[in-house]
Amino acid sequence: MNTLINPRLLASQHIFIIDDNASMTKLLKIMLTQMGYLTSVYSNAIDFLNVMPDVDCSILITDMNMSQMTGIELQVELGRLERTMPVIFISGEATVPQSIAALKQGAVDFLLKPINKQQLKAAVESAFEAEVQKRLCASNKASLVSRLQILSPRERETYELLILGYNNSEILEALHISLPTAKQYKTAVMRKLNVNSLAELINLKQLS
Repeated sequence: MNTLINPRLLASQHIFIIDDNASMTKLLKIMLTQMGYLTSVYSNAIDFLNVMPDVDCSILITDMNMSQMTGIELQVELGRLERTMPVIFISGEATVPQSIAALKQGAVDFLLKPINKQQLKAAVESAFEAEVQKRLCASNKASLVSRLQILSPRERETYELLILGYNNSEILEALHISLPTAKQYKTAVMRKLNVNSLAELINLKQLS
C-alpha cells in the first residue's frame, strides 16, 4: 500500500532556533537562510512554548544549556504536550551524560559550538528526513485504519491470520471454513487493502 505524503510537507520546511546567545541565533539564521530554509528565532524556551507555532513540517535547533529552561527540559515538555519534532542540540560545553540524555530523548543530532556549516547542513537534512518519514508513517497508518474498517468480520479475521504468516490450509483450519472460502476471503482482503502480494500485506503489520 503506497500513500503519498502531502507535498506541502516538503515545501514548507521550517526551523525554530532557540538560544539565549543573540550572536549565535543570528549566525544560525544567516546560515540556514542561505540554505533555503524558513526560520524563526527565540531567545529562550519559555517564549517558544508560549507561542508554539503550528507549522506542518518543522524541526528545532536549541542550545543545551539555557537559563530558565534547558534544552533537555524543553524537549521533555514538548513530549508532554504531544508536540514532538526532530531536535538538534547545540552546546559549547556539553558533557557526555548530557549528550547521552539528549539522544535518549530522541534528539537527531548534537553539535558543538562553533557550528560547522557542513555539519549543520547534514544534521538539518537528517532531521527533516526523520520528520517526513514520521509523517509518512502516520499517514500510512491512518489509511490502513480506514481500509480495515471496510473489511467484514470474517475478512478481518483472515487479515489478522495472514499478517501472522498463516497459509491457506492453516486459515481454513483456524476459521473452520472451506479452502475456496479461505481463498475468497484472502482475495477480498488484498483487494480492499490495495496490496498486490502477500509480502506487501504482511508488511502492514508494522503499521498496526
